[in-house]
Amino acid sequence: MERKTSVVTSERFASGMTFDQYVTYVGTPENLKREGSGGRPRSDMSANLRAGYAAARLDDAQTAAIKWLASRPNGPAKVLVISEEWSSDCRRDVPMLARLVEAGGLELRIFRRDGQRFSQSHRPSLADAPDSNADIMTEFLNTKNGQTWQSIPVAVFYTKNLEYLYHYTEYPAIYLKDEVVAQLRGARPGESKEETQKRGDREFSELQQSPFFKVWARAGVDEILSALHRRLVLGPSA
Repeated sequence: MERKTSVVTSERFASGMTFDQYVTYVGTPENLKREGSGGRPRSDMSANLRAGYAAARLDDAQTAAIKWLASRPNGPAKVLVISEEWSSDCRRDVPMLARLVEAGGLELRIFRRDGQRFSQSHRPSLADAPDSNADIMTEFLNTKNGQTWQSIPVAVFYTKNLEYLYHYTEYPAIYLKDEVVAQLRGARPGESKEETQKRGDREFSELQQSPFFKVWARAGVDEILSALHRRLVLGPSA
């Protein structure tokens, strides 16, 4: 899609939530009555997001890098994030993105992906879900294995004039999520289907509590900083 035809106008960007507003919203009855992943009921993840934010820290190099980038002509100034709290990737990365934005003096606005219903569409539209942000999501669909996906989080970096610079999607390149999750959730000899699901859920939950999720959160920041540096130094074609 041509970025010049983006639905993200200044007014639309301003309508998004700050990080604090988003975390508060996650725990509200309004949010909790919405369908969660796969149509399942939602759980209140606001405390999880607050804890993630409290624990999130940039190192000195990351802090210096985002300040340098933000100080450049046409450097990053605004960040749009598409998120749903049922996503482990969002719970990992969105608090870290909030820290990155703060360190750089950027403006953050968060948009929920879905409306009342969980979207399973590979190409969402407002015609199907008028209470969603499908039109924004459609600009940043993730293409892999010959298919498009509504992968989140998406973090879109713009200049102060809302000129597109770069967007980050779902998880950093060093986290081979599809392979890791397939291994954790795959059937083991002698397991029933129910036993496989129960063990897979437990092991994936343990992974989320492990040091590796913190490693990947920092790697996501590094990937963003490197991409923004590349864009500013080498230009739009980089």
